Amino acid sequence: MGKVRARGALLLSLLALGAFAAAPARAQSAFQTPVPSAILVDFTTGAILFDKDSEKAFAPGSTVKIMTALVVFDDIRSGKITPDTTFTVSENAWRRGGGPSGGAAMFVPIKSNTRVGDLVIGMITVSGNDAAITLAEGVAGTEGEFANKMNAKAQELGLTSSDFRNATGFADPGQRSSARDMAQISRYLIRTYPGLYPMFSVPDIEWSKVKQRNRNPLLNAGVGADGLQVAWLKDAGYHLVGSAVQNNQRLIVALMGAKSEKERLEEAKRLLEWGFHSFEHRQLFAADIELGRATVFGGEAGSVGLAARGPVMLLMPRNSQDKLVAKVTYNGPLKAPVTKGTEVAQLEISRGPLKVLELPLVTTEDVGVGSLWQRALDGAGVLVGDTARDLGQKVMAKIGK
Repeated sequence: MGKVRARGALLLSLLALGAFAAAPARAQSAFQTPVPSAILVDFTTGAILFDKDSEKAFAPGSTVKIMTALVVFDDIRSGKITPDTTFTVSENAWRRGGGPSGGAAMFVPIKSNTRVGDLVIGMITVSGNDAAITLAEGVAGTEGEFANKMNAKAQELGLTSSDFRNATGFADPGQRSSARDMAQISRYLIRTYPGLYPMFSVPDIEWSKVKQRNRNPLLNAGVGADGLQVAWLKDAGYHLVGSAVQNNQRLIVALMGAKSEKERLEEAKRLLEWGFHSFEHRQLFAADIELGRATVFGGEAGSVGLAARGPVMLLMPRNSQDKLVAKVTYNGPLKAPVTKGTEVAQLEISRGPLKVLELPLVTTEDVGVGSLWQRALDGAGVLVGDTARDLGQKVMAKIGK
């Protein structure tokens, strides 16, 4: 069974969105940035508010540590470790990532037993490479095995431009990621681990009598930022992945390849401020409204309703009359029995060439296995076309008279 477009659902979506169809002016065209790659995402809906070559792959540098933290958080959730679990700082972690390395370090002493929670904060706050290596070795035994866990998580999240080779972001010819992937990782982390995410906003740390402030300049930029990470590599430029909240609205910004620290901070601020001032949430569909129907094979009914789990919200340019296009897709026909609330389809909404929202649709009712006659008609439909059951039902109606 191949991937099928549910045409009835598509038509309904377009009709429902017709109120927004008018002039083709787009808010994105009102914003320009000199950085080569950037994306701005609404946290609540996942809507993409701005995109400039966001899938372009870069050497990600220390932004990798966001994924490192996510893998550690997954182990905390599964019960394998807790924030109070201690990992031993190996000579490898100390020599390659600590004081002797000359790079960003938390300065945890060699062979010391250090809490996971402290290591995560040290890795995030000051980009401590010694902390990142210690976490990787403690979770997976070696940094290479930890990178395998990072890539497994990337695959789970559906990332398209990322390949992770280490937990630190040290330069590696095979290591790459993109602004879009980093924004997706960050959105998932904040949504999944709201109790652990505040580690990203710790203002300073002190270890081995060395006091250091958080290296993320966005935290003190006056835009409501509360994380995530910055990076720099000689051949890739200056990167930033950040999140900020204003008036109960959270946005995520990711940019890569800025020419300087100044440009990196200024462009991230500009993107966030533009997003907060230029967009507003609109409800496109109420909760539980049927957005279309999916074909069912061998069921009591020939189709089943599709709906979102809650209201379908979208962040739209203020006073915008942009035309929106909706598409529903599913792998079908569905095979009976079908259980109510099962995730079987996807709703995609686009504004021009930009896909601004994607969310799952679930079945609105149970569909049991049909009678032998109904299943036979569906089987015939595979051979002669989708009208077999409709014709069969008319025959049955005549027989019943």
